[in-house]
Amino acid sequence: MKKFLLRNGRVIDPASGLDAVCDVLVCDEHIEAIGPNLPAAGAELVDCSGRLVLPGLIDTHAHVYQYVTGRFGLNADMCGVQSGVTTLVDQGGASCMTLPGFRHYAAAPAKSRVLAYLSAYLVGGLEGHYYPELYRPDCVDIDATVRAAKANGDLVKGIKAHAELGGFARWGVEVMKLSAEIGRRADLPVYIHFGQLWPMPNQGGIPVDPDSILSQVVDIMKPGDVLAHPFSRHPGGFVEQNGRLHPLVREAVARGLRIDVGHGSHFSYKMARTVLDAGIMPDTLGADMHGYNTEVPAPAGTPASHPDEEHMFAGKTRFSLVSAMTSMLALGLTLEQVIPMVTTNAARMIGMQDQLGSLRVGGVADISVLSDERGRWIMSDNEGTKVEATRLLQPLFCLRAGERFDATAPILPTARAA
Repeated sequence: MKKFLLRNGRVIDPASGLDAVCDVLVCDEHIEAIGPNLPAAGAELVDCSGRLVLPGLIDTHAHVYQYVTGRFGLNADMCGVQSGVTTLVDQGGASCMTLPGFRHYAAAPAKSRVLAYLSAYLVGGLEGHYYPELYRPDCVDIDATVRAAKANGDLVKGIKAHAELGGFARWGVEVMKLSAEIGRRADLPVYIHFGQLWPMPNQGGIPVDPDSILSQVVDIMKPGDVLAHPFSRHPGGFVEQNGRLHPLVREAVARGLRIDVGHGSHFSYKMARTVLDAGIMPDTLGADMHGYNTEVPAPAGTPASHPDEEHMFAGKTRFSLVSAMTSMLALGLTLEQVIPMVTTNAARMIGMQDQLGSLRVGGVADISVLSDERGRWIMSDNEGTKVEATRLLQPLFCLRAGERFDATAPILPTARAA
């Protein structure tokens, strides 16, 4: 029997309303007790004084179908437990054709919990959606995708699709209609990428007003579906070309659609300021790390660049879900607003709120422990916009079903002092 006593941390659990300095006792895979001055009872004592002790963090936008998605897919445990994150939701790496491989080679070997939003497209996320013609309407099979999703309900928690300018210029809204139908038949949420991903067609194509994309998509989505990249600087998202919040965003929220930051290389502090100042608060965070925007070696023979190169960091940066949390704090959000994005709200997005995203006695011991430092640090986005953070969160370690993993991932960033 393995026991840990996490002593004197600031324990925050939005699900129960707990925010207090106390102890958490873990026995094997489960939480045995939460409270002040718990007896050690033979447990390994871990001093968490001055640390944040949180429900195991959930990354709602990961890309971890390593090797099968070429340069795009990262190692699951590097993004997961080695970065202080206990659960990863891969966004669109696996398809109905490649899901068995995802289960066997990506999810099963990982120490992190790995789940999937299944791609609406037959090819999934091969090479990070590098070849746009593989994502046309003919490359969607509704019946096969619904069948795969229903037969793998323990793994598949949603459907991934794209509503972006390059795709709409090629096929209009048709692919999104097919994706929405998959979501309805499978009774799963659809996670929708906004902001340009593919270049415009060299010739021909359909004239598209970027500001019309959100209008076309919202009309075919259902409550619980997820709108991603609200802070993207690309056209065709939450911010219109005139620099103002798209008028349909509030209606989308009122209809029960959710919002995931999907931080990554689409993130813009300027756009975030516009959206937040308009009163729109994301539900979940999502790191959106992949091999084109994270400092990792590329597999031999994979493309050196991406069609979305203008908007990528091109492998010159390091970041994590926890550094994305710091970005939110730098924008003026409170810790109490940010933590639910990576715990309770994230668990709800994957339909696992009864199992994950909270600290409950008898529940699984998925726990993330972070440092919480004060000072002055410079944060920057891929537009070159810099903001000053006065609070810096960094992962220290996590428990995944009671097993300890220190935060040793090579992708973890080093903060730059102001």
